[in-house]
Amino acid sequence: MSQPDVLIIGSGAAGLTAALVLAERCKVLVLAKGALDAGSTAWAQGGIAAVLDKGDTFEDHIRDTMIAGGGLNRRETVEFVVEHAPEAIRRLIEIGVPFNGEEGALHLTREGGHSHRRIVHVDDATGWAVQQALISAARAHPNITMRPEMVAVDLVTDRHMTDHARTGECNERRVWGVYALDNTTGKVECFAARATILATGGAGRTYLFSTAPRGATGDGIAMAWRAGCRVSNMEFMQFHPTCLYNLEVKNFLITEAVRGEGGHLKLPPGVPGGGTRFMQQFDPREELAPRDVVARAIDHEIKRLGLDYVHLDISHKDPEFVRTHFPNIYERLLGLGIDMTKEPIPVVPAQHYTCGGVLIDLAGRTDMAGLYAVGECSESGLHGANRLASNSLLECFVFGDAAAHDILARWDEFAAPPPLRPWDSSRVTDSDEEVVIKQNWTELRRFMWNYVGIVRTNKRLERAAHRIKLLKNEVNEYYGHFRVTADLIELRNLLQTAELIVKSARARRESRGLHFNQDYPRTHPAARDTILVPH
Repeated sequence: MSQPDVLIIGSGAAGLTAALVLAERCKVLVLAKGALDAGSTAWAQGGIAAVLDKGDTFEDHIRDTMIAGGGLNRRETVEFVVEHAPEAIRRLIEIGVPFNGEEGALHLTREGGHSHRRIVHVDDATGWAVQQALISAARAHPNITMRPEMVAVDLVTDRHMTDHARTGECNERRVWGVYALDNTTGKVECFAARATILATGGAGRTYLFSTAPRGATGDGIAMAWRAGCRVSNMEFMQFHPTCLYNLEVKNFLITEAVRGEGGHLKLPPGVPGGGTRFMQQFDPREELAPRDVVARAIDHEIKRLGLDYVHLDISHKDPEFVRTHFPNIYERLLGLGIDMTKEPIPVVPAQHYTCGGVLIDLAGRTDMAGLYAVGECSESGLHGANRLASNSLLECFVFGDAAAHDILARWDEFAAPPPLRPWDSSRVTDSDEEVVIKQNWTELRRFMWNYVGIVRTNKRLERAAHRIKLLKNEVNEYYGHFRVTADLIELRNLLQTAELIVKSARARRESRGLHFNQDYPRTHPAARDTILVPH
């Protein structure tokens, strides 16, 4: 492929949605960090929220989103996304996503925080079905080229121009593309384009326990921050209440829909109150309360009773109903010796979604000219202090489409890239100290879980900040002398993202939504975003 018109970093729902729109008029290059379907989209079990039922309204969906978001949502964004949701579902049907039910009568389920049934789904593997349909459509389009195994290193900005291309004072406020490591060759390449879209996903792997895939290391957020973009609301890390507790399988999510279809959270046998439900003590919505409420309730009971897990039980439902609604979960659990039609599932909370990210407007534009961000790496104002279930894939489709249309509408404003410096490999040396990377990765994820998890304190945050500073200095020195590897790139980005999370958490002197600090348990009357500005 010759030089692309638009470069997209990420091959999930947001990136491929944008690619399919742009490809009608532009040459598009999509870089995937690993395999094309290795991102978070394929892991999404639950579904996509949209107002499609006669008894439902846009205003109801907006209200539910705002309530879950602790009042921190930007209403303009929520209205924009909710009102474009039915159109997004129609586009997915057109490319072949086989939603349950029939067009005009799709099967709708309900999840925590929703006042109506409005979740369209493909059994309990919606993300996988969506990912495969998007990949098939992208592969069939002659204007889209997709390259797997390309690990983004850093964005290419004005400071990477060749001396010959520089004219006058450089303000370093323009993005021209990205440097990316080809995992198959070990070489770093420079990719230039008129516009660049970050669709890199979240930062779940900052934590020891996460439902996110291995590659969710905050790459887009860290790269955008280093390039000069503001980052917002990074303290709001969503912890999914129900991740399977298993010593070998550490990131298998038990979808929200299990509770939506009548699953009960119970204390396990052998403790006071064993075998009984406990959510009624924490919220009148019980198991259908928003995720932050349910996660904190489970965390409270685990710590109060010294448990490893609690039980999620749907065995009181008809076995055929359970097998039909959750075929993939049923089969996976059966392979681990758990029959969910007959016995409860052991579950624990785990990091699940990054609500903060690169600050964007309704077109997905960042602070840097030529750079857009969409999906989980962005902060659009949709989620506020807590994401409502099944609004995540929806955000990807709506903002992927919006960013693409904005680029097309403003195409004349995007100049061709100037001559850019190739990657400097002169400093590269090999090393036998790769164990340092593994050690630092493990240390980071463990103290982030312990100090910056579901419940926080000022002292814990201070300890985390101190450790991050030490590790960053060590890794930056290592990065300057060691050959560039995927693990080193990810560790560098994880540390940068962790620093942003801790800075944001220390700046918020209240408890709101997903951020709960025991030293500031009250919620302020006025909701304000935490916006960090690069120096």
